[in-house]
Amino acid sequence: MKKGILIVSFGTSYLDTLEKTIAVIEREAAEKFPQAGVYRAFTSSVIIRKLKRTAGLAVDTVGEALKRMAADGVEEVIVQPTHIINGIENDVMTESLMAHMGQFRQIRAGKPLLSSVDDYKKSVHAVMAETELEPDEMLVLMGHGTDHHANSAYPTLEYTFHALGYTQVLVGTVESFPELKNVISRLEISGKKKAVLMPFLLVAGDHAKNDMAGEEDSWKSQLEEAGYEVRVILKGLGELEGIRKIFLEHIEEAAEG
Repeated sequence: MKKGILIVSFGTSYLDTLEKTIAVIEREAAEKFPQAGVYRAFTSSVIIRKLKRTAGLAVDTVGEALKRMAADGVEEVIVQPTHIINGIENDVMTESLMAHMGQFRQIRAGKPLLSSVDDYKKSVHAVMAETELEPDEMLVLMGHGTDHHANSAYPTLEYTFHALGYTQVLVGTVESFPELKNVISRLEISGKKKAVLMPFLLVAGDHAKNDMAGEEDSWKSQLEEAGYEVRVILKGLGELEGIRKIFLEHIEEAAEG
């Protein structure tokens, strides 16, 4: 049977971070699973349209990618999301898969990044393996956040950092809980006056460059106004070798059924 792997990402319109994150995951999947063709899909129609308009880059939706795979004669499909949590984007992806099940002999879906206890632990170690902190610094990770019940992943993530001994780490979200004000409250309790900002997002795109590190009304500017010395690490999770390894392990798990 002809095999194919579909890497599904929310997407980004920032080509620099796309090449450092999503494209690297896709290349590593192609290297690790040479018997399968690797395809790309984004779940954000807004980003797909923007990339077409501004960069002349065509990216498929999940449905379009599956049709392309079927036309190429692929019979056995593994779909691996690069989503961080089992939230709205993953639900949307799953709906698309269900609608196209009949086109293939088999479709299997891999899990998002934070899906098991081991995933949380591995993600924590992956971040800390490539992040150096001074004793007087606190690492503040900015997640996306969601109204979906899967938002509980973010407080769970902070708890896991602390349980594994990384007590200099706080986790907040742009669009849900914990908010920046919650992060600042915990910074005050820590007594440290230096904050290191880093996105807990696959790509260092709009949220990272503007909401986190921008000069106005950003986490950086608000922390500085609150009296903190701020250092920024503008690096998406997809740039971390340990994080990419988790996604590849999830493809392997899906392949094994």
